[in-house]
Amino acid sequence: MKKQVFSALAVAALMGSLVGSAAAQNLAIVNGVAVSKDRMDVLAQQVERSGRKITPEMQGQLRDEVIAREIFAQEAHNLGLDATDDFKNQVELNRQSVLIRELFADFQKKNPVTDEEVKAEYDRFAATNAGKEYHAHHILVQKEEEAKDIINKLKKGAKFEDLAKKLSKDPGSGAKGGDLDWANPGNYVKEFSDALVALNKGKFTETPVKTQFGYHIIRLDDVREAQLPKFEEVKPQIAQQLMQQKMAKYQEEVRAKAKVE
Repeated sequence: MKKQVFSALAVAALMGSLVGSAAAQNLAIVNGVAVSKDRMDVLAQQVERSGRKITPEMQGQLRDEVIAREIFAQEAHNLGLDATDDFKNQVELNRQSVLIRELFADFQKKNPVTDEEVKAEYDRFAATNAGKEYHAHHILVQKEEEAKDIINKLKKGAKFEDLAKKLSKDPGSGAKGGDLDWANPGNYVKEFSDALVALNKGKFTETPVKTQFGYHIIRLDDVREAQLPKFEEVKPQIAQQLMQQKMAKYQEEVRAKAKVE
């Protein structure tokens, strides 16, 4: 008899322990439905991904938010709103969004950009942009006669920057008096580049330079050795760019394998 009582008490204690353990995993019970603590953890992760840090004060806010969502979701279910085609389609789109996010996160985890890849990309950039940089101004117009007229005005003493602000059709440099800042001549189209490197410092082209954009008057201000950023300064940007390239290639490969009818 004593053994049976002891056994019954042991079972009761075990069951109570299990119930208590299960309850510890829940934030609350809403109308008989258990709300798992995991939901709050996922919501916290979403908040952190947006760049916000989870503070102790926010824990209570997150708990209230998860519980409120359960209350409102239950009410919507009671009204039958989860039985509509619109709801089902939205659920499917959201399911796909989460799956796709996980797919891409999994790819990035398994295919990280290595330091060797980043350094190799930097070296290619450095090789392409090494050499001399040119600081120039230019004025862009659509007709050759306009360009010739501007050249005549410059020869008579007109200020290059004033003419550029008034007449240049280049929206990027016109407002700045035609200033193109420092750049490798390889950044420009060939006709422009050839005319630029042929100039002496302080001189402007006395013949309009025709390109696909129109007619240019170019003034060379100065020349210097290329000022390349240090590797450590641009390493994060290069790594991000390389990952974007990997992701784009991966997406194309997955698309190519799909059979779409």
